[in-house]
Amino acid sequence: MSDSTVRAAAQRRLRTCAVILVLGIAAASGALAQTRPGFDKMIDDLVSANHILYHQGVLDGFGHVSIRDPRNPSRFLMSRALAPGLVAPADIMEFDFDGKPLDQQGREVYSERFIHAEIYRARSDIHAVVHSHSPTVIPFSVTQVPLRPVATTASFLHAGVPVFEIRDVAGMTNMLVRNGALGKALAAKLGAGPVVLLRGHGNAVVGPDVRRVVSRAIYTEVNSRLQLQALALGGPITYISPEEGTKMEQARDASRTGTGPGQDRTWEMWKQEASMR
Repeated sequence: MSDSTVRAAAQRRLRTCAVILVLGIAAASGALAQTRPGFDKMIDDLVSANHILYHQGVLDGFGHVSIRDPRNPSRFLMSRALAPGLVAPADIMEFDFDGKPLDQQGREVYSERFIHAEIYRARSDIHAVVHSHSPTVIPFSVTQVPLRPVATTASFLHAGVPVFEIRDVAGMTNMLVRNGALGKALAAKLGAGPVVLLRGHGNAVVGPDVRRVVSRAIYTEVNSRLQLQALALGGPITYISPEEGTKMEQARDASRTGTGPGQDRTWEMWKQEASMR
C-alpha cells in the first residue's frame, strides 16, 4: 500500500470521527436544552418552597427544604445554610446520601442535612423533605397526646404520627440530627408514613414532590392548632378515620393527575403571597 493510500485512509477515518463527535455534541446539547428548563423550574419551586413555608410560619430563621435530584436519584438538592426566607437559586447545592456537598465552594451547609439524606436513602418513593420547628406541632412531641387528623386538609395523618426520641438512640445529646446514624434512626421511625415528630425539637414531613410536601407541612401545623382547640373544648373528639383519610388522599391524588374533582389551587396563591411580603 502506497504512502498516499495510507494518508487518504487516515484522513477518511479522521473525518468520520469528526462527524461522530459533532453529532454526539449536538445530541447532548439537544438533550440538555430539553431537560434544562424543567430542571430550572424545579429549582424555582424549591426556592419558592422556602419562601412559602417562611411566610406561612412553618419555618422561621431555621429549618430547611430539599428535593431529590431529578438528574441523579442518589443525590438531593437543598440550600446552603441560610434563613429560608432569604434563599435564592444561586444558594441551591447538591448533596450525596452521606450528606457530603459535591461543590461546596466554601459555603456553610446545614448541620441536619442528614435528616434529608437518610430519608431519601430509605424511601425511594420520596422526592421532597421538609424539616421544621413548626411551633404548634411541638406540644404533641412532648406529651402522651398523639397528633391525629381533625381536618380534611390533614387527612394524610390518618395512619398515625410517630415520635422520634433521640435519647433512645444516642442518650443525652444536643438533640440535633447531625450525623448519618441519627438520620438513619429517624428515617426508621418515620417508616412508610408522611410525618415524624422529633421530641421537643420539630418534625420532618415527606412527599412525592415539593408542592405536596409544602402543603403537608403547612396543614400539619394547621391541624395541630385545630386539635389543640378541640382538646381545649373538652369532651370526646371525632377524628378522621383511617378509611376516610385513605379515601381523601386517593381523591387528592386523582385531582393532581386531572382525573378527579378540582385541582391544587393553593401553591400559586401561597407563592404570590410570599412574593408580596
